[in-house]
Amino acid sequence: MTTSIPLSNGLRMPQIGLGVYLVSDVEVCESSVRSALQAGYRPIDTAFAYRNERAVGRGIRSSGVPRDEVFLTTKLWPSEYGFEKSRAALGGSLERLDTGPIDLVLLHQPVGDVLGAWRAMEEAVDQGVVRSIGVSNFTVADLERLLPEARIAPVVDQVELHPHWQQPDLLPYLEEHGIVAEAWYPLGHGSTSLLSAPAIVAAASAHGKSPVQVVLRWHVQRGFVAIPKSTNPAHIAANLAVFDFALTPAEMAGIDALGKDRPMFRMPRWLMSAVMPLARPRPLP
Repeated sequence: MTTSIPLSNGLRMPQIGLGVYLVSDVEVCESSVRSALQAGYRPIDTAFAYRNERAVGRGIRSSGVPRDEVFLTTKLWPSEYGFEKSRAALGGSLERLDTGPIDLVLLHQPVGDVLGAWRAMEEAVDQGVVRSIGVSNFTVADLERLLPEARIAPVVDQVELHPHWQQPDLLPYLEEHGIVAEAWYPLGHGSTSLLSAPAIVAAASAHGKSPVQVVLRWHVQRGFVAIPKSTNPAHIAANLAVFDFALTPAEMAGIDALGKDRPMFRMPRWLMSAVMPLARPRPLP
């Protein structure tokens, strides 16, 4: 089982979850979700733009895990932003998932009618069909535009985050405002330079763990939520096996020192704006 951390609205979010970005095969997606929940995962992360909400819902329902133990996240894509459009989009996600209230809904990108979408999400919280709301890929500047207008504060900002990209400007701001950092690309997309870094390899050897498990443990000890993606049941189970050891302060410092000055994945804002209306977007995770 995974540990959990408190959100600003009083709920708790487990720290290691399953992401299903680009898991387009519905049977694979459903079985991956089912395998993860049966292995002890509780957070499952999907999105409207991933086109697999129905499969995620089936995986949850077929897992045998009580729904109130699962922490389910989905996201609105910018083409669905705006108060009325977002209300309809939330209804669509609720119908496709078919699992009752959604634990967390995120704005997927900081473009388009963010404030209109946020008002619709706040209304969904008031109605009890969504429990928490947050954002994804928002910078400090994006949050500074949203927070003064928000009646309900975001509980999470889901961003690219791993030892090579530690969000040096964003993380202090999130901590100051009580927003949890959630990592997509928590393993740097399996970066060889990351997983073969001497600090990570040495820690793996010292604890009898894999470099992947060491990086995920680093996320846990830094207080992040991480959502590694896998469709392999053995890898899914291994990614959760990070709660039976702890990295030493020296090991943590060695991994902290691996930070670089830029993310590994970047989509220009002009391109993001261009893809907003597409029926089948290829978004950031």
